[in-house]
Amino acid sequence: MAREFEVRREQDLPATPEQVWDAVATGAGNLGWLYPMEVEPRAGGKATRGDATVLAWEPPRHFALRATQDGGFSNTLSYHIEPAGGRTSHLRMGIHWVHTGVVDEAWAWDAKSDAAEKHVDFYQHALAEYLRHFAGRPAVYVRAAHPEPTADPADFAALRRRIGLADDAAVGDRFTLLAPGPDGDPVEVVVDWLSADFVGLRGPDALYRFFNGSTWKVPTWLGHHLFAEGTDEQQVTKAWTAWLNDTQAQER
Repeated sequence: MAREFEVRREQDLPATPEQVWDAVATGAGNLGWLYPMEVEPRAGGKATRGDATVLAWEPPRHFALRATQDGGFSNTLSYHIEPAGGRTSHLRMGIHWVHTGVVDEAWAWDAKSDAAEKHVDFYQHALAEYLRHFAGRPAVYVRAAHPEPTADPADFAALRRRIGLADDAAVGDRFTLLAPGPDGDPVEVVVDWLSADFVGLRGPDALYRFFNGSTWKVPTWLGHHLFAEGTDEQQVTKAWTAWLNDTQAQER
């Protein structure tokens, strides 16, 4: 028995087809807006996202891959890129997700499909932010997570306060984020995405991304894309992990 769903999105992007291709179909590009994923550049090649195989490799127009996961799941991810006049492109993107075997209970499946829809929207926005502000710049990806899942939305509300986000904040607002690190230098950021599920901030050399675990009963986590030259990935990851899991700060 199989159950499946599909997510389709289209967007115009402030970049040439070649720039969009580099962002979605290369390891260096993925670090700037998505997550680490190296891609072997050929049909039939491998990608480092689960057990993934490249289905289509037609630069700079069509890229697709299929990833299989534990539990009978497979994802097919495809990008179709077209010139849209000037230095802009039109992207048609889709995910086809199939679960074979014993289908989850309805609530679990609904939660997974809801998560997929919302994450696609958030990441597609991040792609546009990357292309608009950081295209081609080398990136370091930093990920940190709470050790345990949460079902309490107050956890994410507390995180929002810790980063300095006002309760009545809106997209476009600017404020000072005190970024973790040995120097603790203040960073001026702008809110580029704000919802109950995600917070997106853009600094002069970074896209900061925070994910609410309580929505889907998973750990709250962060995944940042840092573009400053000389960034020490291990040091910065250690600093953000310590910040995220500072229980005393969470209680204040």
